[in-house]
Amino acid sequence: VQMAASEEFYIDDERRFLMNLLMVGAGAVTVGGFGIPYILFFVPPGSGTGAGGIPAKDALGNDIMAKAYLDSKPVNDRSLAQGLKGDATYLIVKEDKTLETYGLNAVCTHLGCVVPWSAASNKFMCPCHGSQYAPDGAVVRGPAPLPLALAHCDVGEDGKIMFSPWTESDFRTGEKGWWN
Repeated sequence: VQMAASEEFYIDDERRFLMNLLMVGAGAVTVGGFGIPYILFFVPPGSGTGAGGIPAKDALGNDIMAKAYLDSKPVNDRSLAQGLKGDATYLIVKEDKTLETYGLNAVCTHLGCVVPWSAASNKFMCPCHGSQYAPDGAVVRGPAPLPLALAHCDVGEDGKIMFSPWTESDFRTGEKGWWN
């Protein structure tokens, strides 16, 4: 009688291993299904491609083509385009009808107003609190504490105007840019 009872409770090690593997696998899939999206929520998205920057966009969201843009703008023109992070950024046309190698972020460093260009005064003048910026974005008159942020402005191989982050020192102050 005792022999029959011990055969009845025989434990199959391979079956136990398989069941443990299935349980751990099901738990890992469940935790991964909830955990991976949770972790990815805290990873910031990339902005454009790594090497070429992001294309400048007009008010309608269309890419700006350099040739057509330069043909339609006068010398020393400063017009707004959508730049890095979607911020308004000035494209500057030089005397020789080419683009300046930098774009100026149009957001005032005092309280975040969009700073318009005043051609009559030859400077950027904030309508909110009277800050004024030189044509290169340096502060002329406060209360703005810092110059306008810079972005590289280049023409891509496909003819589009491209913005990329300015990581070098600020040529107006000689120091590291505050926006980096």
